[in-house]
Amino acid sequence: MARTLLITGMSGAGKTQVMRTLEDLGYFCVDNLPPTFIPKFIELCLQNKNGGAQLALVVDIRGGKFFKDLNRVLDQLNQSSVPYELVFLDADDATLIRRYKETRRRHPLAGKNGLSADIARERDILSQIRQRATTIIDTSRTTTKELRQKIVQLFGKGGELPPMNIVVQSFGFKYGIPLDCDMVFDVRFLPNPFYIPELKNLCGNDQPVMDYIQEKPVTGEFEEKLFSLIQFLLPQYVQEGKSQLMIGVGCTGGRHRSVFIANALGRFIEKCGYGVQVIHRDLIKK
Repeated sequence: MARTLLITGMSGAGKTQVMRTLEDLGYFCVDNLPPTFIPKFIELCLQNKNGGAQLALVVDIRGGKFFKDLNRVLDQLNQSSVPYELVFLDADDATLIRRYKETRRRHPLAGKNGLSADIARERDILSQIRQRATTIIDTSRTTTKELRQKIVQLFGKGGELPPMNIVVQSFGFKYGIPLDCDMVFDVRFLPNPFYIPELKNLCGNDQPVMDYIQEKPVTGEFEEKLFSLIQFLLPQYVQEGKSQLMIGVGCTGGRHRSVFIANALGRFIEKCGYGVQVIHRDLIKK
């Protein structure tokens, strides 16, 4: 079922974080859309074959003179019986001032009378819109994590985020560490099949190489410690709301030890009930 959210509110109240969370929930998000385009945009999305898409459109004071059309557009949507929810993000003046001081960003209505006057002016402009909101979220005393959880509860399916995407990637240190890894494990301390003539041209997917690495006591000890750590960390990342986790496993060339450990780690993560993708970046390199 399609769901359309119109996100507005005070500058600095957390609209950016809300949009990031909605994107993780699978919403199609558009930031700073001029209000006059909203009806046509919703119509086009509903006509699309993917009519069940979830939409989230941010309209706020950054639109300048175009923002004045929002009240009229909301009336138009009501007259056309277009279903939507108006979500208003708010925070007290002291919180907004502190956030602007911390980020050192310029207020969209910045004038000659200072930040307090800018916030007061914006609050006055938004007063009628706030009265029309179907949901008002005050973020004055809300952490980023708490705001994310609230958005998931209000607008997520079943009050949950989609499962965390986990990728385990083997690589060779000689070719560089993958830049997108959240954590990297160096397995160059394991016995190296490269120096065994009959194993040199094989890889960590081949049974003789797997047997060679697995038979070493240090391998089993390392796997036990690694799996225990990963088993502890995964639910912590899920609870924190992390949407993607990239685990890098590296050896010298990325063909033997890292491939073997990455495969073993992937199987373990699957046994723990998580979806995982195993990638061998440097397997085909010589």
